[in-house]
Amino acid sequence: MSAPLDTVRQALHLLRRHARAAYLVALAATLVNTVPDVLRQVLVWDDPSRAAALAVDVVGFGTGLLAQLWVTGALAALPAGERPVLSGALGRGTRLAVRAVRLAPLTVLAGVVLGGAVSALLTVPASVAALGSARVLGPLDAPGVGAFTVAAVSDVVASAVTLPFLALVVVLVAGGRRLAAPAAGQ
Repeated sequence: MSAPLDTVRQALHLLRRHARAAYLVALAATLVNTVPDVLRQVLVWDDPSRAAALAVDVVGFGTGLLAQLWVTGALAALPAGERPVLSGALGRGTRLAVRAVRLAPLTVLAGVVLGGAVSALLTVPASVAALGSARVLGPLDAPGVGAFTVAAVSDVVASAVTLPFLALVVVLVAGGRRLAAPAAGQ
């Protein structure tokens, strides 16, 4: 288990060293992802069914995964000391993620679990306080706008904080330097 923990430590070190760039990229992805994230909730606002809640969660997982892959691709060159590269980030991030899962699935899992734990610490208390535990675990069933806003903002904060951590774990495992975007003019 030392290899996953070593990679986690390296990812945290890189994140501290490149915090501004990493968090700006993650914030951009999070804000873009917020549009479908809010729309998917609004579309089933008055539908208390579990099927609607499940559909909302499936769409949310998909858009969150796309955001994670894009951030991973954008940050692929950070270990080499280069700046984030936004062009082609989704494809690059997808290749890195597939490679990382093949090479070290336990390390990627450690990144997912740790990132998920931090995300839960940032979202669950705020969402439960605003919406109530029944609405957090089940269908929203037309919550108040203020309560929904609190829960949505906590999701934005959690995503912006955790996306770059998992991205750097994946990049380190997959050897992101080899898959970094070519320099301009090449």
